[in-house]
Amino acid sequence: MGITERREREREVVRRKVLDAARELFRTEGYEHVTMRRIAEAIEYSPTTIYSHFEDKDDLVMACCEEDFSRLLAALQTQAPPADPVEWVRQLGLAYASFGRHYPNHYRFMFMTPAKFEHPHGPASPGEQSFGLLRTAVERAITSGRFRAGDANTVAQILWSVVHGAVALLITLQPELWPCAPAAPDLVEQAIDNAIRGLRSAPDGGPR
Repeated sequence: MGITERREREREVVRRKVLDAARELFRTEGYEHVTMRRIAEAIEYSPTTIYSHFEDKDDLVMACCEEDFSRLLAALQTQAPPADPVEWVRQLGLAYASFGRHYPNHYRFMFMTPAKFEHPHGPASPGEQSFGLLRTAVERAITSGRFRAGDANTVAQILWSVVHGAVALLITLQPELWPCAPAAPDLVEQAIDNAIRGLRSAPDGGPR
């Protein structure tokens, strides 16, 4: 390995430490209370080192988001979309929940940490693309008559809210703190299926 390659690898190692430390501090201490100096102290580097990687705290938090949402998007695209749009909705919900439970710290930072995002997320951002997959599946379900007629954005928001609620509780509450503890082992699956059942166009709302 040459000098240039070694320096680049060392630089990436430092960048990874900064991102991981920032994500954890934003989650545990709150975005507004975390400074670049606090992050530097956590990883025992100088603030100057961090500023050589990120322009400011907003730049750092956006890098964390970009990385985490890219990982989420990859998780949602692991399987090819099935022909049945309702099954695709279910597949996306399960993949989303699996991501949240496998990466709880990342998930808390992405969806459960109040933060100040001054840079808008464009339509090509991994976060928008992730939600776009669900919206497309919903649009197909509505167009094909599998879901009742409705605004695709709203329906997608409803479905996301249901899964997010289940994931947030599962990664936050200790098992013994659940009402009638512990949580059902198939809680996510039941939450998704019940949400879908409420949107189905079939008279009885049951699976076809």
